[in-house]
Amino acid sequence: MHLFIHLTHGIESPTQADRAFLIAKTALRDGHQVSMFLAGSAVGLMKDENLDSVLGVGVTATELRNSVNEILGANGRIVLSQISCGARGITEEDLKDKNIELGSPSVLVEMTAQCDKVITYG
Repeated sequence: MHLFIHLTHGIESPTQADRAFLIAKTALRDGHQVSMFLAGSAVGLMKDENLDSVLGVGVTATELRNSVNEILGANGRIVLSQISCGARGITEEDLKDKNIELGSPSVLVEMTAQCDKVITYG
């Protein structure tokens, strides 16, 4: 099954943001395909200072960078809204060497249409 996770929460809502990455990692471990699209304040999560922070609470809390690396290492896909990045000052330099894509609204529509199930954290 191909799961699509759409996240719009960032560091201001760490538990919601953490849960999106937890579900993505879990689905990949269980053998599913996973694509994520981050929009709104969620794009700020990919800045280095936020990747090195711990999100969530409890036993599942982990450094965001570890979650991102696990997702990408398991052939998961992470796309950031190009519009949200522009509005929040996220630059190509912020994404350098991270294997994360930028996408337009049409990419969001395409990703949604290609998946079997959608999970939204918004």
